[in-house]
Amino acid sequence: MAEPVALAALVLDAALGWPGWLHARIGHPVGGFAWIIDAMERRWNRQERRDLARRWAGVGLLAMLLCIGGGVGFAMDRTIRGIAGNWLWFWLALAAWPALAQRSLYAHVLPVMRALTAGDLGAARRTVGWIVGRDTEPLDEAGVARAGIESLAESFCDGVVAPLFWLLLLGLPGVWAYKAVNTADSLIGHKEAPFTDFGWASARFDDLLNWIPARLAGLLLCVAGGGGWGVLWRDHRRHASPNAGWPEAAMAGALAVRLAGPVRYDGMLHDKPWIGEGGEADARAMQAGLRIYMRACLILWGLAALWEGIG
Repeated sequence: MAEPVALAALVLDAALGWPGWLHARIGHPVGGFAWIIDAMERRWNRQERRDLARRWAGVGLLAMLLCIGGGVGFAMDRTIRGIAGNWLWFWLALAAWPALAQRSLYAHVLPVMRALTAGDLGAARRTVGWIVGRDTEPLDEAGVARAGIESLAESFCDGVVAPLFWLLLLGLPGVWAYKAVNTADSLIGHKEAPFTDFGWASARFDDLLNWIPARLAGLLLCVAGGGGWGVLWRDHRRHASPNAGWPEAAMAGALAVRLAGPVRYDGMLHDKPWIGEGGEADARAMQAGLRIYMRACLILWGLAALWEGIG
């Protein structure tokens, strides 16, 4: 039997998340990537530079992040294999654990659902504002619920399925290279200025790395939700991202609610198409979405155990 590294990492993440006391003392490993990205952005993305120069600088940053993330993962893997002995699988899992976000994602969405259930729209807007980039002040109950459910579905791919996929496929170098690229996409992978050119390479490479995981995430959510296949196949193309539409459409179909639709960013209305059909999202839909999410995570545990059992 192969080493149960991925399964153990999933269990550690579900049980512990990334503890607050640990974050207060050392931060989170992706914070190192964020520091590098911010430092290089300030140096290489100056507005007086030509668009093409900034695009090539973004390509250079992407290459740097891949080398750092993959190199750190490789160094950890070699070091652990050299000293761990019989507990090799545990120490490898410990090194992979911070790359997963099952518990963190649940912990960020749960307060939104609780605030909506209590009828406290102000608290719901405030807590959902911690996890989405849209303007939250104009949101009604349905808008808050949609934002929370969309974040849950999309982050199921970025925070759980994709890192697990690359961990199973390429081990520690794969999962930490993925986290480096995904962090860059989150920070600079935007179409709007000043990141249009500088973040282009990171955004496109993140799309590539998430291509298979996003589709797996959509399938898993439909299985965990007991339906939604028709909406998944019909509506996944309605999202601007080539990947995010898959888990969002799957969740919309499984819950029989509408997601996406018109939304405001920095005071400007963006007329996004609707994904799904049925009733408006609400606190009950969020609660059901969290249950689907937990079942999908458990299915991932089983798939990881199966992969490592026959690997």
